Amino acid sequence: MFRPDRRSLRLRLLGTLAIVALMVVALTWLLHGMLLDRLAREFLSDRLQQEALYSVRHLQNTNDPERPMARTVTGNVEIFHHFYLLDAEGHVQSSHPDLMSALAPLLKGPTEQAEEVQWRDHRLLLWRTRFMLDGHPATLVIGEDFASVERGLARLHLWIGAISAAVLLVLLLLNLVAVNRALRPFSRLARQLVELQRGTRARLEIETVSELDAPIEQLNAFLDDQERRQQRSRESLANLSHAIRTPLTAVIQSLRSRRTLDETRRARLLERLDDIDEKLDAELRRSRIAGPHTGQQCTTMSDINSLLEMFSSLYPEVMFALEAGTHTADYQLPMERQDGMEMLGIVLDNAGKWGRQRVELTLCSHPPGLRLEDDGPGVPEARLPRLGQRGWRLDEQRHGHGLGLSILAQLMERYGGRIRYARASMGGLRIDIDFPPAR
Repeated sequence: MFRPDRRSLRLRLLGTLAIVALMVVALTWLLHGMLLDRLAREFLSDRLQQEALYSVRHLQNTNDPERPMARTVTGNVEIFHHFYLLDAEGHVQSSHPDLMSALAPLLKGPTEQAEEVQWRDHRLLLWRTRFMLDGHPATLVIGEDFASVERGLARLHLWIGAISAAVLLVLLLLNLVAVNRALRPFSRLARQLVELQRGTRARLEIETVSELDAPIEQLNAFLDDQERRQQRSRESLANLSHAIRTPLTAVIQSLRSRRTLDETRRARLLERLDDIDEKLDAELRRSRIAGPHTGQQCTTMSDINSLLEMFSSLYPEVMFALEAGTHTADYQLPMERQDGMEMLGIVLDNAGKWGRQRVELTLCSHPPGLRLEDDGPGVPEARLPRLGQRGWRLDEQRHGHGLGLSILAQLMERYGGRIRYARASMGGLRIDIDFPPAR
């Protein structure tokens, strides 16, 4: 048994368009019936008025002293297929005696006015006019049976209804064609995704409807990011293999040797093992960089506060201060959460190692970014451009302005950010990190 998918965009569009088309056609048909009745009433009222004027002139121009009003008006009735009621000098005449009692009250009322009367099964449309006849006031009421006109209008209205139903059917068919044509880009996108999965396509086509531009651009950015991550992982593995092979071989040979491990050889082995550990840590940290197109796209104020508390406990002699008034509870860094924690961890750890008593963190919202200053010894201005270069350290005896800052440079490169190093107002190092404005 066929069950339509309620999540289908095609069915939703067709259903909505069908309801709208039905409402428009039905409203048009109802308005047509109302306007048709009104126009017919106005047309017949105008025709009755013209006939009344003609009959009044005919009566006023009759020279017969006995004035055969009945015959004169009756003649008009035969021509126009109407009925009349005439009140002249208190004498009332009617073309239909049966209407005398029903129409007599209409002889009293405003001059020149249309009236509607329901008489038995008939709807009568009447026009009343007052005039002077031989110096005496007279009233003439001329009417027509509107029922026959209504029957004609009803037939016309039914024909219009049938035409409206045909128009509705045509609209539904056109809606079906329009919706199918409008959804073709989604079918092309589905085929491209299948080709992408099979490996016959590297990226998605952008030339499609404008509503799909942003999702396709994001998907392509995600694909490019995944490709870069895969390439970076391969390069990291190759670099790691090349970097640790020599010291690892030396360690293995030393351990296999029958020579006694004195303090000098033990120190060399530990140095080489530390070097291997450092290289492993560096490559693993680089491989964990997610980039701007994956994961949670923000590092929140809660994450920043937790890192500040952690480094305050790691470096109890240094006070980590967050500038008052420079942040709010809803502040966010535009970085994937793990990348943001990595970036903040690098700069805070670096400042904690080199700072003496105080480290200040300032958060910026427009444009997004941060500033970190410490009161440590600082870096000579001539050496500032070398900070962040891979494999270079300011002090070989201490970890700090070397490995971490090179990873920081790679992080900012992935996010399109900018790093600036300068001398802090407290005498140490100042690091400014700016992110591109959100699009």
